[in-house]
Amino acid sequence: MADYSDKMNKAIEATEREFSKIRAGQASPAILNDVRIDYYGTPTPISQVAKVSVPEPRMLLVSPWEKTMVDPIEKAILAANIGLTPMKDGNCIRVSLPILTTERRQELAKIARKHAEEGRVAIRNIRRDANDALKKNKELPEDEVKKQQDEIQKATDKAIARIDSLLAEKEADILKV
Repeated sequence: MADYSDKMNKAIEATEREFSKIRAGQASPAILNDVRIDYYGTPTPISQVAKVSVPEPRMLLVSPWEKTMVDPIEKAILAANIGLTPMKDGNCIRVSLPILTTERRQELAKIARKHAEEGRVAIRNIRRDANDALKKNKELPEDEVKKQQDEIQKATDKAIARIDSLLAEKEADILKV
């Protein structure tokens, strides 16, 4: 049971990570988490070659550890196709976030709902696997199997409610003008 509960928590965490990648009008270093830089032949996350900070609500400041990485970081942000345009500013890169239109906000809300549904599906799959494992276990009495299934269902309901609350928070954040 603890193993399946851990898996459900990981599914919730994965959904939270996906939500953090969706920009909601305010700058967040998590927006650049998926950007990979060619660091001496190795694709490396931006956070390992530079410091990403938020000096203003609609601005990211990327300060590379090495001055030679300014151009590769700028190219990687452009190549990531995340709708942001980097600007070199000496030894750092400024990335300003454009103001979101109503249509774009609705699009982002739809993407957030899609990620939430993927999280719910993952949790339901974990529930199914747990129930299948219980049914295959012939050593447990029938009433114990039923009791375990009820516990699994309660954990599933709790995890799905958590994802729903995360979605409600994210949608409110996205749709807030």
